[in-house]
Amino acid sequence: MQNDWTKPAAIAIPKEGVFKQEQGRYGPIFPKTPACYGFTIIAKIKPGTEETIREYGKTLEKTIADLPDGLAVLKLHYLRWVLFDIAEDTYFMYQGIFDTDFDKYTEDAVALFSQYGINTVFENLEGFPEDWKTNTPAFIQFVREHQCPSFLEYGEYPYVSSDEIKKALKLKAAFSDMLDQMQ
Repeated sequence: MQNDWTKPAAIAIPKEGVFKQEQGRYGPIFPKTPACYGFTIIAKIKPGTEETIREYGKTLEKTIADLPDGLAVLKLHYLRWVLFDIAEDTYFMYQGIFDTDFDKYTEDAVALFSQYGINTVFENLEGFPEDWKTNTPAFIQFVREHQCPSFLEYGEYPYVSSDEIKKALKLKAAFSDMLDQMQ
């Protein structure tokens, strides 16, 4: 059963990246896996921008500390950013796991950055479109061109949304509080 969160699940993804081709607004929709939806991009950074990218990480950390629900619309589970060198070049890897399909996630990200008047770390990547705030298809094309599909995804609690996890944790806290009050 696909939505049975009680049993861990793993899925091997074909080399083509999809099991059954399903078209979204901007191309194929990547399938939901036990880890929910997500993508990984790897792109070369513009020379001299490594510190800017690292500072952007600190900016995002502060933004979330000040505005904990600042990225809530994205329905994120996790983000992971990595900088690494290949020969003389530095690359950036972005990994995101979230609850919405690829098209919605990227549209929401563009709208969110525009709403807050902030830029994306992707501006420091070679080939990223300068008009990304007004040209969502170009943003999405860049991400798709730099997508590195996974071939295995695992979920300890498969197909569970971030909202369901938060709800379960709130319920656990309420039960713990109730039990503490009974003592």
